Amino acid sequence: MSQSAYIRLVEESTMTESNLDDVKQKLERYISMTTKTGQQLAWHYEEAAFPYTIEEKSEGKGKWLYLKGNNPELYKYIVIGVGSETVMDEESGQEKEEHYIQVVLPDGATHGDKSKANEFCKYLAKAYQAKLQLFNGRTMYFYPRKP
Repeated sequence: MSQSAYIRLVEESTMTESNLDDVKQKLERYISMTTKTGQQLAWHYEEAAFPYTIEEKSEGKGKWLYLKGNNPELYKYIVIGVGSETVMDEESGQEKEEHYIQVVLPDGATHGDKSKANEFCKYLAKAYQAKLQLFNGRTMYFYPRKP
């Protein structure tokens, strides 16, 4: 059974909506950062930190990205998509549209995929200062909260 984690873009986030190109740009920045770390350590750290290739399938154009693992024994695939839903605002009681980034572990994903997906979720949530709902249902807040 597939599992999903959600990065919810709330009012306090750096952006209130995101598209797939922006998510892809953030992942490329992550790859760039790990490459520079590897250069400083004289080690190919980027291969261990991001063991995937980013693919955009024609049927998911603009809706989801496919991260295909470089080593099928350890890492198979992760799917990252964007969307929105209508939610009830707790303060005003009115409906509003809330955008999110969904990270999906399809059937057959490995434990390595899950640990990397958690890592990418935390990175993206921190970059957007968003609310992160993990695969296990727990919530992490990366945005400044009101007292």
